[in-house]
Amino acid sequence: MTRDILVWHRDDLRTADNRALAAAAADGDPHPVFVFDPRYYGESGLACDARLRFLHETLSDLDGQYRDLGSELAYRQGDPRAELRRLLDEGVVDAIYCNRTTTARYGRRVAETVRDWAAVTTFADDGIRRPGRRHADGTVAVDTRAGWAGDDRAWNEQCEAYFEADPAPRPDALPANGVESTTTVAAVESEHGVDPDKEGVPRGGTVAGNERLSAFLERVQDYPSVVSSPAAAAERSPRLSPYLAFGALSTRQVYQRLGEMPESRGTSMFRSRLYWNRHYTQKLADWPGWTERAVNPVMRGLGRESHDPDLVAAWKRGETGFPMVDAAMRALVETGYLNFRMRALVATFFVYVLGEWWRRGADFMYWHLVDADAAINYTQWQSQCNLTGVHPVRVYDPAKQAREHDSDGAFVREHVPELAPLPDEHLARPEKAPLAVQAEAGVRVGEDYPYPVVDYERRAAAARERFARLDDRAREALSDPRVRRRGSFSQRGGDRTEEDAGPEKDPNGGQTSLDEF
Repeated sequence: MTRDILVWHRDDLRTADNRALAAAAADGDPHPVFVFDPRYYGESGLACDARLRFLHETLSDLDGQYRDLGSELAYRQGDPRAELRRLLDEGVVDAIYCNRTTTARYGRRVAETVRDWAAVTTFADDGIRRPGRRHADGTVAVDTRAGWAGDDRAWNEQCEAYFEADPAPRPDALPANGVESTTTVAAVESEHGVDPDKEGVPRGGTVAGNERLSAFLERVQDYPSVVSSPAAAAERSPRLSPYLAFGALSTRQVYQRLGEMPESRGTSMFRSRLYWNRHYTQKLADWPGWTERAVNPVMRGLGRESHDPDLVAAWKRGETGFPMVDAAMRALVETGYLNFRMRALVATFFVYVLGEWWRRGADFMYWHLVDADAAINYTQWQSQCNLTGVHPVRVYDPAKQAREHDSDGAFVREHVPELAPLPDEHLARPEKAPLAVQAEAGVRVGEDYPYPVVDYERRAAAARERFARLDDRAREALSDPRVRRRGSFSQRGGDRTEEDAGPEKDPNGGQTSLDEF
């Protein structure tokens, strides 16, 4: 008798290169399902309306893919554990197939509960190593960066094997879906009041993602020149990250499309970014605590007691008196997008200069990003702010970033329009513009735009001194193999390194080399 297999979609919202769907089609009749979980909606859900709308557009696109195959995507609403258990217990389906996902907090608890059911089969076809042995705090008990469990390849080699392998085949046709929908995308949007107000957000879905990928590949040779400038990145970078975050495209699909292009510095840099994506996903797979507390125990709690609500509010509003920081924060809130360099700037400013606890800033950024990916957002906050104890204390100078990456003032003028009339040479430090220049431009610092809320130089120096005092203890903590595995650091162990600092390490936007992953 043919088995009825529920295919549970989460962050794999596509029908091509979907191992769980391909296996279900081979083993029985697939019944694709997505469960809207109310926990992800509202102010406590860590998801802005623009990201929810992108998800809903992606789901509608996925439903269209299934209808082309003779099926449809069934929508349910509620706690996924209850909804899926009910469908099994009532005999609607015989089994559940799903792809492994890498997440933390509530989402991880849900996934672990479902994965433990006898009727559930999971598929790990994503380049991530997931050993079963873990310590009580969730840290993996083996080194996933080296060979293990009979696989003697280094991490980057097994990841390359994933990228180069044939994608999971898309079924040619499917039977009708035997799972009944209990809601619709429109009903969910209405119930939860989803009403995005962000501007310039790309449309969700595999079709839109493929169109964006094709357009980017036509100009991939220009990629190195656009990654660091926030204005250029917003206009001409691929902006594929939300499609990867929701799985409208797989990293393997993008990698293999990239491989069809003539080799150039642009293809090399972007290929490195795909490894970088997997690299940080592996970090969260190795220790889900990245989203909750500092990976190095010596760094835990920094800034919690010195909390200044007024400084945090100014940072969130983009009213700190540092134009590049303010432009970045307003762009984040207005568009749901920031290039990597600006994310690093506002994160280090929040922790090093304002002296605030990192989680308050990381959660705020995660809520607003349309491409929010816990594996990248939280690990990058910790890495940039040296909560790992292995990274250099790099306090990004907002004025220097403005001069080097927004020399014509395009980014600042777009997002901090009250400063637009100032000459270019005064946009980085408007408080230093002579009163005559301010008067001629019609800009009064202190009235139209705030003075700096803190003394940058003094705060930056204090941060360097504070972290220097912790350096020996942090290094000592890293002598514990469990802490090193928790951080999923390279085989170089506790040596201070920039290997995890992100994809833009030099002023020209150079990439981490693949042997360092």
